Amino acid sequence: MNKIAEMIRQRAKVQQYKDLVFITFGILIYSFGYTAFVLPEQVVMGGVAGISALLYYWLSLPAGISIWVLNFAMLLVAFRALSRQFVVRTIIGVTVMSTFISILQPFFQAYPIITAGDDKFMHVLLGGALAGAGLGIVFSHNGSTGGTDIIIALLNKHFRMSFGRAMQFIDISIISSSYFLFHSAETIVYGIAFTLIASYVCDYVINGSRQTVQFIIISKEYERIADTINKKVHRGVTLIKGQGWYSKNEVDILIVLARKYESQEVFFYIKSIDPNAMVSQSFCQGVFGAGFDKIK
Repeated sequence: MNKIAEMIRQRAKVQQYKDLVFITFGILIYSFGYTAFVLPEQVVMGGVAGISALLYYWLSLPAGISIWVLNFAMLLVAFRALSRQFVVRTIIGVTVMSTFISILQPFFQAYPIITAGDDKFMHVLLGGALAGAGLGIVFSHNGSTGGTDIIIALLNKHFRMSFGRAMQFIDISIISSSYFLFHSAETIVYGIAFTLIASYVCDYVINGSRQTVQFIIISKEYERIADTINKKVHRGVTLIKGQGWYSKNEVDILIVLARKYESQEVFFYIKSIDPNAMVSQSFCQGVFGAGFDKIK
């Protein structure tokens, strides 16, 4: 038992170091997209990064410093509503992000990647994609970059506001406030575009690698279909006994979990064996266990 416990502790320690490396890498990607493509185009996005961008455009405050100050101020306000692990991970993530942005921002001011007159939307697209990919890597490895998550945790505790609704309200308020500084609706549109692109890419990075489909198959040839999927696709099949409510006849139902890229192969074998089979296909957010992803 002691050896097993020691092995678990060693694996947990290795996983922590691995997570730290990937979190740092993800924050670097985010900082690169933010400082190289977003700040030079004067785009305001949601979250603390958006508030910091506003302060930079308005008062020329370095974005790295304002991100650090704002996050720590919110941590102090919401400290009692947050878990210790969240606070520690947020402090590490925010400090690393502030450091990278403080280094990269003056560098890209001296050696800009983009020039005036270039396609602004393309820059917003690149910046949003890089920011989303970076955040996706961070969140995939249990990291935190703080931001409005801190305020949302506080709102959830005292007002029972849903996470999604609180996030939308805060982000739209920050993006819309850019109008008072630039007096341009175009800036708001670019800010919304950045936020949507970053959110989509972030979700894809987190869930794209483990996109899984679930098949529910009803067929009289269920035995042949199950054997073929087992042998050809190398996926497990679960047999469930059911009953049609209208006919009161017993039916045999197969449940199959497979990777998204294996779905066409599954359909091919089902159609080859029983073209009249009833098949339901649905996407799963994630499947964990043997043959799929490990539980983190």
